Amino acid sequence: MPDIKAAKADSRIIELDHQGHRTARPPVPPFTHETAIQKVRLAEDSWNSRDPEKVALAYAVDSRWRNRSEFVNGTQEIIAFLSRKWAKELEYRLIKELWAFEGSRIAVRFAYEWHDDSGNWYRSYGNENWEFNEDGLMRWRLACINDLPIKESDRRYRWPLGRRPDDHPGLTDLGF
Repeated sequence: MPDIKAAKADSRIIELDHQGHRTARPPVPPFTHETAIQKVRLAEDSWNSRDPEKVALAYAVDSRWRNRSEFVNGTQEIIAFLSRKWAKELEYRLIKELWAFEGSRIAVRFAYEWHDDSGNWYRSYGNENWEFNEDGLMRWRLACINDLPIKESDRRYRWPLGRRPDDHPGLTDLGF
C-alpha cells in the first residue's frame, strides 16, 4: 500500500503517494465490461456532486479535454471550467451510460438536465471518449454536446440533487 500523505495545493487537498503522484483511482485499465460500467457510474456520481475540486481528482494533473468548443488542460483549468459550468447550469442532474470500451479507453453517452438563471430548462445530450493512465486517472476527455430546450413539465430527472438513485431508470430505459 502506498504511503499516503496529503499535500495542500492552491487551497485544495490532494492525496499523493510517497513519490508525490496523485493516488490511483480504481478501477484501472485494462477494463472489463464490469469495471468499465463501474468507472462510468463513478464518473456520473462524481459529476452529480457538482463539486469541481472533487471531480478534478479523477483526472491526471496534465489531463487534456475538449468540451464542445473549449479546450481545457490540467487540474487548475478543469476546476475553473467546472466552476463556470455549474454556476450557469443550475439544478444539474446527469445520467451516463457505457457505449464501448477497450483497454484503457471508454466511450459513453450521456444526457443531463439543467436550467439557466432565467428558468429556461434544457436537456443536453452528448458523447464522451475517455482515455485513462495506468493509475485509472483520466488523461483525455473528448466531449460533443447538444442542448435541447425543454419545458419544465418535460423533465425526466427529478431525484433530489446529488447521486442518482439506484432504482432510477437509465438512458436506455428512458428512451434517450
